[in-house]
Amino acid sequence: MNAIDLKKLDDYDLARKPVEVADRVWWVGHIQENDPFQCHVYLLEQGDQSILFDPGSKLTFEHTLRKIEQVIPFSKIRHFVCHHQDPDIAGALPFVDQLVDRPDAAVITHGRAYELLKHYALKMPFWLIDENDWQLALEDRLLRFVFTPYAHFPGAFCTFDTRSRALFSSDLFGGFTDEFSLIAQDEGYFEALRPFHEHYIPSREILNYALAQLEQHPVRIILPQHGSIIPEHLVEFMSAKLKELECGLYLMTGKHSDIRKLSRFNQALRDITQTMVQCREFDEIAERLLGIAQRMLPARAIEFFSLTDEGTVLHFAPSNRYRGALGEAPVPVAEVIGIDRKTWSERGSGDFQQLEMPGDDGAGAQPCILLPLFAAAPGTAQSAALIRLSQPIQAGGEETQMIEQMEIALQVAVERETIYRTLDLERERVYERSIRDPLTGLFTRMYMQDTVQRLSAIHDRDESAVVALAMLDIDHFKRINDTYGHIQGDLVLRRVAETLQSNVRAGDLAVRLGGEEFGLFMVGDSARHIEQFAQRLREHVAALMFAGPLQKVRVTVSIGVALRRAGEGLTEFMQRADRALYEAKN
Repeated sequence: MNAIDLKKLDDYDLARKPVEVADRVWWVGHIQENDPFQCHVYLLEQGDQSILFDPGSKLTFEHTLRKIEQVIPFSKIRHFVCHHQDPDIAGALPFVDQLVDRPDAAVITHGRAYELLKHYALKMPFWLIDENDWQLALEDRLLRFVFTPYAHFPGAFCTFDTRSRALFSSDLFGGFTDEFSLIAQDEGYFEALRPFHEHYIPSREILNYALAQLEQHPVRIILPQHGSIIPEHLVEFMSAKLKELECGLYLMTGKHSDIRKLSRFNQALRDITQTMVQCREFDEIAERLLGIAQRMLPARAIEFFSLTDEGTVLHFAPSNRYRGALGEAPVPVAEVIGIDRKTWSERGSGDFQQLEMPGDDGAGAQPCILLPLFAAAPGTAQSAALIRLSQPIQAGGEETQMIEQMEIALQVAVERETIYRTLDLERERVYERSIRDPLTGLFTRMYMQDTVQRLSAIHDRDESAVVALAMLDIDHFKRINDTYGHIQGDLVLRRVAETLQSNVRAGDLAVRLGGEEFGLFMVGDSARHIEQFAQRLREHVAALMFAGPLQKVRVTVSIGVALRRAGEGLTEFMQRADRALYEAKN
């Protein structure tokens, strides 16, 4: 084959035949059954100067040798490139050494790999790339050796063929494949590369350095040692995606070695970080973090409790759309908030506690994870996360790791949102103080003016939106102040205001107009019955009972009412109600 033909490969006998994957470049590997770590061997046909790349292991060499002989006699091979010293690609060297009978044959490798390969005690000499200007001239092409240190070992390198533009990439661009496929089919193949590189390469910096060296060459096809060959249309995509990976997977755990699980865990951590950077709205952060947790945990929902500077508790939950409602924390949560790390550690609960709590939907007890979120200062759990589960989890393993790693992200997110919500609450309190009378809790005259003007505008457009005003004045209030003092007078004002407030609808507006004078603006159908309401209100006030000095005092009010006329200004409207009040007084 002069070029890779994906359709023809479907019916090609890869078990017995070599495949020409590039100009005079042959795949001569062997398919190992049930092996996700497939190893490839490549032959560069150059007459009696031919080269075998990474001869393979003892397990596969007899099959590789049979395929080589279908292309050229084995005796035509002069050089045997070993990109590194691992037994999956160098274990066959003793067999090769026995077969080679030409004096000019040599093993091509890096000086660092030679220090290990020399222990095979081969009769063949070594040709070191770092001592030969990092290149080798052949019959019709030049091989350039590209240094990619620490990917995956100190002396790691790749080989670029300037004629076919094929990159023999060693462990770079390798992948884990559940089912063998010689050629990567589409961009989805990156998911095979992801776990391979995350665990095999020590760090992202090392991987990106290696990729930068390779990008200096016009690569047309990538021939890795493991996984699938990457054709031209996928080269740029795979390279760009590899740059985004976080590597050094084994740094995250000292116990677990399941690469695929660790890869999922690594991706979850990256997604957590991206969530914190990209998202501003807390409900979106919470929903995303829940989705990430659900990859490894049987999590149903997540909610938070956070202690404010004022000592109150904010509850962030799906039920309030994570807006933070003031309330009380359940007892297990309340016992955690405010605890310091030392005290928590002495409990022996680990990083989190599994417990059962009443369901958020009113159902019976459900398994939950209670995770205290410790602030850097003052070093106590200022908040806690409650993760509701569909079933209990077993302590240890990747589930525990996921929870541990989420702690910092959750703590930062909750702390940030608590600050925002506290500021919102303070703004609300400031606003309430500006529109509410501090003694009675009724709206102020200033707030009344803005609100009634809006109601009047609606009335002017729709005559059915009637606006009515009942103006109240406490009878003989000056006598109460003079006789019993202002403290008792304030008590009377509060009780009358409470009576007024408890008898109005949600859409009505109760106002303290000044001194002992109050106003009630009613809207809609009820406004047409304001006289009946005023009479009932007088009766409720007259029925008030007081203790102490006022126990024998009977408080009454006089009320004047008016219905607004279309186009009437607020001043004129209130003056008509005031005149009615004056008449009621008389």
